[in-house]
Amino acid sequence: MAERKTTLLEAKGVCMYFGGLKAVEEVDMQIKQGDIFGIIGPNGAGKTTFFNVCTGIYPPTKGKIFFEGQDITGVSPEKAAQLRIARTFQNLQLFKFMTVLDNVKIGCHIKTKSNLLDAIVHTKQYKQDEEYTTEKSLDILRSIGLHEYRDAKAGNLSYGMQRKVEIARALALDPKILLLDEPAAGMNPQETKSLMEFIKMLNQDGYTIAVIEHDMKFVMNSCNHILVLNFGKKIFEGSPDQVKVNQEVQSAYFGRGLVAGEALK
Repeated sequence: MAERKTTLLEAKGVCMYFGGLKAVEEVDMQIKQGDIFGIIGPNGAGKTTFFNVCTGIYPPTKGKIFFEGQDITGVSPEKAAQLRIARTFQNLQLFKFMTVLDNVKIGCHIKTKSNLLDAIVHTKQYKQDEEYTTEKSLDILRSIGLHEYRDAKAGNLSYGMQRKVEIARALALDPKILLLDEPAAGMNPQETKSLMEFIKMLNQDGYTIAVIEHDMKFVMNSCNHILVLNFGKKIFEGSPDQVKVNQEVQSAYFGRGLVAGEALK
């Protein structure tokens, strides 16, 4: 008998309204431990808004968010991070004039105890925190194959590599779930392929991952379960094979680059 997976992140009847705009309408979702879970839909489908509700940036107008069975509806992004829910954003948010190592170290701040005064006078607490963040960050970079870039300025790396550094910084939270918002946006085909392999590697290392993408092909080749949004509503959920042949999904993507025969190549 197959082992039953634990539900990590769950949405029940989530709605997000901005005045008269129903950006998200009655969306249910369950992300299981060990999943690479895809959320797809045309531009403007409500994907990022839904992610923002799940990570505490917006409190939902209606509905509930649960993490490991605990109601976390409306918690702050900081609290979500403390619960080990990590995310990246559509636009790169790296400090481009800082090194790769220093960018990743920033992700460790939630587990440090020193304050501004400690940093100014270099107290024992500050030195302990600095040693911890450096070793933790180097371990992450080693584990995902970015150690050789540790002293490079983040802004000098290719766009695809910068995306990986941003993900590495998110890993500094020791996330139980990693939410990636359009990680392949702006990438060339080779960078996209490399990112897919990178995400699969992280999953094999034990990370549960949720990915927002409008690139159907990217999601089809990396995710094991997919939720499809259109105009804020869930129109389908299932395996890549099921999504590929669903008529409603094809209608939503008609004229937006979905070629059903190529989606799984």
